[in-house]
Amino acid sequence: EAGAAVAAESSTGTWTTVWTDGLTSLDRYKGRCYDIEPVAGEENQYIAYVAYPLDLFEEGSVTNSFTSIVGNVFGFKALRALRLEDLRIPPAYSKTFIGPPHGIQVERDKLNKYGRPLLGCTIKPKLG
Repeated sequence: EAGAAVAAESSTGTWTTVWTDGLTSLDRYKGRCYDIEPVAGEENQYIAYVAYPLDLFEEGSVTNSFTSIVGNVFGFKALRALRLEDLRIPPAYSKTFIGPPHGIQVERDKLNKYGRPLLGCTIKPKLG
């Protein structure tokens, strides 16, 4: 149940009825929890595997992708705790991200960070 709730909350789910729900089928955009495994040695802890259809995401938008996947779900009161362990992005989709306008090397030099992925975001007060 929790895995399915996370998949719904981070894709097409809502806590209330929306009048547009009947206009189109949202099945094509729904996230799906396709597997759950207990965490070894931990009581009441599980790893849920969730997959999302690529049509859910705007091409070339890291912001849209991460907001869709982790935006609301970490404030989801149905769960006591939640952690993102892994994220796999299909190569065809990752190629739509064009990167920084002046090139990645300029950004790495400014930040003095090399040999690892760089991800920036706006910190919002409610998140930390």
